[in-house]
Amino acid sequence: MTRPKRHAETRHRTKKKPHRAPTQRRGGRPSLAEAQRLGERILDVATDFFLSHGYGSTSIEAIARRARISKRTFYHRFPDKPALFVAVVHRIVDRLRPPPDLPLLEGNIRQILERLAGLILRAALSPQAVALNRMIIGESARFPKVAAVVTARGVTGEAVRFIAGILEREAHAGNLALDDATFAAQQFLYMVISLPQRRAMGLGVPMSATEIEAWPRDVVALFLNGCRSRRSPG
Repeated sequence: MTRPKRHAETRHRTKKKPHRAPTQRRGGRPSLAEAQRLGERILDVATDFFLSHGYGSTSIEAIARRARISKRTFYHRFPDKPALFVAVVHRIVDRLRPPPDLPLLEGNIRQILERLAGLILRAALSPQAVALNRMIIGESARFPKVAAVVTARGVTGEAVRFIAGILEREAHAGNLALDDATFAAQQFLYMVISLPQRRAMGLGVPMSATEIEAWPRDVVALFLNGCRSRRSPG
């Protein structure tokens, strides 16, 4: 005995619904990708304001207005201006780091230090690094914590430890004469960065492309001559 009515109902229930194109989100909480893009836009605007106008002259209201967001949206992501500045510095520093797959320790000590000096110099002379240091000098008297943020978030301490480890290895091998590898690494960084960056900031004539290209080689030669072990050949 058949039941045509129920069979017809089953066919009706299993009938596929027509495909509908996905509709665009309206209102509600933004997606993760949208939230990331919004965060990057806020940081882009904040970076431009901090580096162009300084820390003291930058306001949350101006950043929110330029980023086309409400202050409520801003405070949902950053509790205050110092936290925003920390995020800006952190992003600038991360972008100045060399690629993680770049071979840094290939070759002899001279080749290693010249490679590191070149990378450090290019990072120090990048437009954002120069602008950040210019801002720190201009704001440090009124906002001493600004310089502290950059020091804490910067790569100087990390670079000093990395270079000091290389110098200690060479000293143990008898190739260098060092009493304090950390002090030597600090002086090496100052030799690489200080004068070129000061001149790039307007405190002197900016270095030419030829001078910049020769700088790592000349610095490393002077540095190694000062650290050369008596047992090492000249």
